[in-house]
Amino acid sequence: MGGMPLNDMPWWRWRSNVRSALHMLSDPGFQHGVWLAGADGYGDVTDAVYRLVEDTWLDNWSAEKYVGTIFRDSQEAALVDTAVLRVLRIMHQVGPDAPVTAYLAHEGWPDAVRAARDAHVRLAASDGEDPDTPPQSLEALSILTRSA
Repeated sequence: MGGMPLNDMPWWRWRSNVRSALHMLSDPGFQHGVWLAGADGYGDVTDAVYRLVEDTWLDNWSAEKYVGTIFRDSQEAALVDTAVLRVLRIMHQVGPDAPVTAYLAHEGWPDAVRAARDAHVRLAASDGEDPDTPPQSLEALSILTRSA
């Protein structure tokens, strides 16, 4: 997200958090290599879900509410809504404190990953970035959202 145009969206810090969460939730290689391996610096699935919904309240209302502030258009918002609903459904079924393995083993996880990927790709493309770069650490996200 280093190349993301930070000043063209009014609530770019929230967009950065949502993008970071979607990026991690959309990348099975990252999930296995970082979350399952217990690598430091990236949080876990629960951290990603909270980053997705904590400031935005996307667990309570549609992303459409944020078109023009966090999301560029209704298509971005619709893709984010789909990802949020799929991920939250799994979180409610396995529990917020469940181990990573419980999420990854859930029968709905591949659909959640696919929905997160669709949203991540759209947001990254809208920001002029390569969606296939590896997710940044939470420290890098913190530095990004403190700057500018």
